[in-house]
Amino acid sequence: MGVIKITNIQVYAYHGCLVEEGKIGSDYRVDVEVKANLQPSAISDSLKETVDYVHVNKIVKEEMAIRSKLLETVAKRILDRIFKEIDIAEQATVEVSKINPPIGGNVERVTIQMTLSK
Repeated sequence: MGVIKITNIQVYAYHGCLVEEGKIGSDYRVDVEVKANLQPSAISDSLKETVDYVHVNKIVKEEMAIRSKLLETVAKRILDRIFKEIDIAEQATVEVSKINPPIGGNVERVTIQMTLSK
């Protein structure tokens, strides 16, 4: 088993329950970790046999572009697509962070983390 991590994918998106969040948007950070058997790709040196992090980045950007009220919903969509499109994925964890959230205080970010296994 091995792990592919894509850290600090920066996206501007329009998630949130407040109407203003849908109009103004804000900065987000997404971190993804995918566990899979990386031994075949280590031997073959073939991109087809590993977790293509370019593909994972594309999934994140496409799903972040779809407005949702909850970060949990976005994380679930990302996880669902990882398992649908990356056959060797055994387990994946996604963290979605809203930078400077409008919660009435000086908060750097709020983060939700979800993990899904086959």
